[in-house]
Amino acid sequence: MSYEAYAKTQRAAGAPRDAEYRAFARSTRSLLAVDADNAQSLAEALHVNRSLWEALASDCASEANQLPEETRARIIGLARWVSDYSRRVLRREETVDALVDINRIMMDGLAGKAPANG
Repeated sequence: MSYEAYAKTQRAAGAPRDAEYRAFARSTRSLLAVDADNAQSLAEALHVNRSLWEALASDCASEANQLPEETRARIIGLARWVSDYSRRVLRREETVDALVDINRIMMDGLAGKAPANG
């Protein structure tokens, strides 16, 4: 790919925050669209969501990541929770609701929205 084509693709993709927001939005839509009686649909949606969180955790573990260390540690901790919780969802011990909630919270943060007081 030429540099010009790459630059055009980067401009079209937007800022990294926008890309992260879109990734969370896609993953959240997949979780919401799951047919609770379809194990394959559930497994696929959980896999996409876990992969997103694993990528975030991996990025946060990198020394090149410019987020504050405490923020990076919290994201890594959330990624571990998502993985553990997803296993419980697969075993039908939990629903996807908490995963949707945490994704929406991340989306709000990426969009610059203040956290809801609850």
